[in-house]
Amino acid sequence: MNRIFHTFLLLIGLTVMLQSAVWNSPHQSGEAKKNILFAAFSLPPKRLDPVISYSANEWAFIGQIYEPPLQYNYLKRPYTLEPLTLTQMPIVHYLDANHAEVDENSSRVAYTAYKLILKKHIRYQNHPAFVKDKKGRLFYGRLDEEALSSIDSLADFKKQATRTLKAEDYAYAIKRMAVRQNHSPVLDTMMAYIVGLKSFSKHISDIAREKEKKGEILDLRSYHIKGVKVLDDRTLVITIKGRYPQFLYWLSMNFFAPVPWEADLFYQQKGLMAKNITLNWYPVGTGAYYLAQNDPNRVIRLKANPNFHKEYYPVLSDGETKAAGISSALRRDAGKKLPFINEVIYSLEKENIPLWNKFLQGYYDASGISSEAFDQAVQISSSGTMGLSDAMRKKGIVLKSSVQPSIFYMAFNMVDPVVGGYSESAKKLRQAISIAQDEEEYISIFLNERGIPAQGPIPPGIFGYEPGEAGTNKVVYDWINGKRGRKPLSVAKKLLAEAGYPDGISLKTGKQLKLFYDSTATGPDDRALMDWRRKQFAKLGIQLVIRATDYNRFQAKIRKGKTQLFSWGWNADYPDPENFLFLLYGGNASVDTNGAGINSANYKNPEFDKLFNEIKTMKNTPERLKKIQKMLNIAREDAPWVWGFHPKSLALSQAWFGNVKPNAMANNTLKYKKIDAALRVKKQQEWNQPVILPLILLFVSVILLGWLLYRAYSSRQKTVILREEK
Repeated sequence: MNRIFHTFLLLIGLTVMLQSAVWNSPHQSGEAKKNILFAAFSLPPKRLDPVISYSANEWAFIGQIYEPPLQYNYLKRPYTLEPLTLTQMPIVHYLDANHAEVDENSSRVAYTAYKLILKKHIRYQNHPAFVKDKKGRLFYGRLDEEALSSIDSLADFKKQATRTLKAEDYAYAIKRMAVRQNHSPVLDTMMAYIVGLKSFSKHISDIAREKEKKGEILDLRSYHIKGVKVLDDRTLVITIKGRYPQFLYWLSMNFFAPVPWEADLFYQQKGLMAKNITLNWYPVGTGAYYLAQNDPNRVIRLKANPNFHKEYYPVLSDGETKAAGISSALRRDAGKKLPFINEVIYSLEKENIPLWNKFLQGYYDASGISSEAFDQAVQISSSGTMGLSDAMRKKGIVLKSSVQPSIFYMAFNMVDPVVGGYSESAKKLRQAISIAQDEEEYISIFLNERGIPAQGPIPPGIFGYEPGEAGTNKVVYDWINGKRGRKPLSVAKKLLAEAGYPDGISLKTGKQLKLFYDSTATGPDDRALMDWRRKQFAKLGIQLVIRATDYNRFQAKIRKGKTQLFSWGWNADYPDPENFLFLLYGGNASVDTNGAGINSANYKNPEFDKLFNEIKTMKNTPERLKKIQKMLNIAREDAPWVWGFHPKSLALSQAWFGNVKPNAMANNTLKYKKIDAALRVKKQQEWNQPVILPLILLFVSVILLGWLLYRAYSSRQKTVILREEK
């Protein structure tokens, strides 16, 4: 019995210990107390080479590591570019055909030169590529089989070094972009602008091909692009054709991040490539963080770069704060040195439910909202306002929502003989269909209210978008008592009759109007969406036939103009109206560009096109806004699209995760955020107390049963002994 008593005391002691500590944490012991951000990823990154990567899940990592010349201010709205590695914004010079400087507004402007001046003392992360011997040669530049036998990752290199960022590193990156074998997704776009890039690309790609055949390393330092000149270690000039002010936005993208020649040559060694030690796997940058561990099947770890240059949390004026809707909490760290977080641990989570449960337990510091968790996290009022559920508020969880710089729309093929064309009847047919498409209902049913109906191609946050009555599409909506409301179906039916289709019956043929909608929706989950589409047309008496196909076939039909109706979308490359209006520019019509154009609706309006050519190189002035408004009204009247919706992004963050502000254009926002580790530990302990009362009851029951059995056994033994004695 003494053993039983001691065991019971041990259980009580264990209970006390469990009640005072978190026992089910997926992280290593003590990590929650440290200045570490815990995040998750579901899709492992495949390409971390900045000249190749063009995927959001990859930019989430390399955006923290690489530093292009410019960045977006974290807090300012509208989105505003600012220097990142430069001393100031690029100095712009306008040149004529003879490269003589002319006035910005001159009709003789043939080129634009951007002069980039780098800050001093910006250094790369520590890396074995920078290690040199006494003669200045790369120490790890010629690894033999013996040296390679003991190397499986960068951590196996005993020596590391760094060096200062130079202007030639940016030039080297553009040269790498030009090599066709590197498959840069922006090469063709940039060849149309950067002087000499097209001819250089052909020449250097041929050289790269010959080098590859011979098994030789390609060192790009001795080759030069006409429009990319390094004046000294800190000065670079990039010359482009004509005017293209949007080029500044490209200078904020990772494609223009610096690549040191040492790293390029280091990673070209066949022995390292065979071990998957490449720039795609181990990036080299000057950013606030470096990649410390890359195990995409389990965990990816970033650590603060000890060599990171001086950068500080944004300081905004009162006017800028008001314009951006900045809370006092987001201003507390103004002027403080970045970054705030020392380490980030990204864990692979393939399923939404385990991720969500760990977030609720406090083991992840932020989370998106999957469809499975939406009702648990969000409640929608009768007026359609979206807010946190009571359970989330009690936990102190914060909901951040923002309208994305994107648009999803349904397009009419403007070269189709039925829904296309520019006659009054054709326009009224498209207008009637546009009114009948209840986008508010679509957003409610299929998006859980995560979107707003579009009034044109330009989303909120982009110059040219206007809220309220001024920005209302008067073809589809009425503005009554300070509110926007979709026109009644009777208006759509009247327009349809005027178009020659009363109640959906063609006056020419006497038959019901039948339209064809091409879609890639082929799965069982898409049936409800397609049924909804049919019902929208049925309201007008129009029969909608769904033509489902695979994505490649779908794209081919759009390129050749073989569709009638289809749905499409666009995410902003940069926050300028030109990046949306060019989707409707006649010069980009798909059928006229062998399928290369991005105007998939094949919309052409001479007045719209004339205005587009005027605004695309203008600065954001009242004059530009006036022209954009005129373009929007033209497009609304012609109705080449059912304007669809702009999606909303919803994200949750824990109370201890600070300085969180959605920024759809910036990719390097991690350095601004911070963690209150003490609060996290406290909440984890509160939310993860073990429920061990059942264990205690079970143990007591077992002990009691054992004791009763023992008593019964002892009593029986005594009875047997007494009988034997008699």
